[in-house]
Amino acid sequence: MTSNSSYNHWNKVVFFIWCCCCFSAPELSAQTKVTDDLNITVNYHDGFILPEYSNLAYLVHKKVQSASLNISKKTTGKNDWEQVYNYPEYGFSLFYTTLGNDNVNGREIALFPYFHLNFISKKRFSMYNQTGLGIGYVNRKFDLQSNCLNIAVGSHLNFHFNFKVGASYQVLQKVRLQTGLSFDHLSNGNLSNPNLGLNFVTLYSGVSYLVGTSSERRKDNLSPHQPGHHFEFIYSPGMKHPRSLDPKFYFTSSLTFEYKWEPLRTIHFGLGADLFYDTSTKVELLSANVTPFSKSDNYRSGIHLSQEFVYNRLSLILQEGVYLLLTDQVGHHMMYNRGIVRYKATDHFFFQFSMKSHLNILDYPEFGLGIRW
Repeated sequence: MTSNSSYNHWNKVVFFIWCCCCFSAPELSAQTKVTDDLNITVNYHDGFILPEYSNLAYLVHKKVQSASLNISKKTTGKNDWEQVYNYPEYGFSLFYTTLGNDNVNGREIALFPYFHLNFISKKRFSMYNQTGLGIGYVNRKFDLQSNCLNIAVGSHLNFHFNFKVGASYQVLQKVRLQTGLSFDHLSNGNLSNPNLGLNFVTLYSGVSYLVGTSSERRKDNLSPHQPGHHFEFIYSPGMKHPRSLDPKFYFTSSLTFEYKWEPLRTIHFGLGADLFYDTSTKVELLSANVTPFSKSDNYRSGIHLSQEFVYNRLSLILQEGVYLLLTDQVGHHMMYNRGIVRYKATDHFFFQFSMKSHLNILDYPEFGLGIRW
């Protein structure tokens, strides 16, 4: 008797839980749909290769035509950063393009994540910029026997950088039209030679479709930013091919010490010192018939200014530096630059990917590990 009573009791409990799930499931599903705030965008691009070098301009005889498929997710203000940046979007782009000469430069297909920032956002109209960095595959590269004219791209795999500015207008409840200007750069970061790279500018237009429903945006009273400062120490190893077409990889590294000032939540400024080490220097100097070589020629030193654009734990950093004391004995450049993508794993440790360059001439990529206090 007791057993039957207990059995009936648990039946009622299970039935009650099942009823609750049935009545609440639609609401729960509506709150957690993957397709909510998800956009699919198709764009067509038409433009031209930037003629940075006369020999590249001579080889390019067709315009650039491209197509892209983007999948992005709108943010809704779940944290302070989403509200500070006016509810940005993030996503992936699949990009296909001609490169001005199918026989020499070939064509490229690229895949890259991007960050979409609205600096004007009205009910129907918005203006934005979009920045992405990823990997591209080019089907035609330099080959001494079969494609010696391609002095721009020395490898099939390359880095692909994209920067867009544009505007969009909502024409239907789930449909927006967009247009704008796009700048793209592809090169292998001096991991293979030749590596002049290709830059192209296109005018694009397309259509965006909202797959699910658009969530309501949160608007909270944000806590005020407390200005501050800190110090950073970073070690960054890398590798490169010398421009003498030596097939070997050569080790590079750098040490950086920086003072960082944080007057705003979104932008920080820095002043730092760098020490660079480049083992390809001897090969470069010997190929240019510069002798004698000293071991100190492997080193360069300099100071830099930096601007860090912060989004939560992720940041984009631009650096402009000047060589001092130990100068560049290979290219005799006075200035150097870095573009850095950084992720703060904790409040005191971070890792980063950076590209060192001399203005528009890429030098080598670095992978860095840093500590801040």
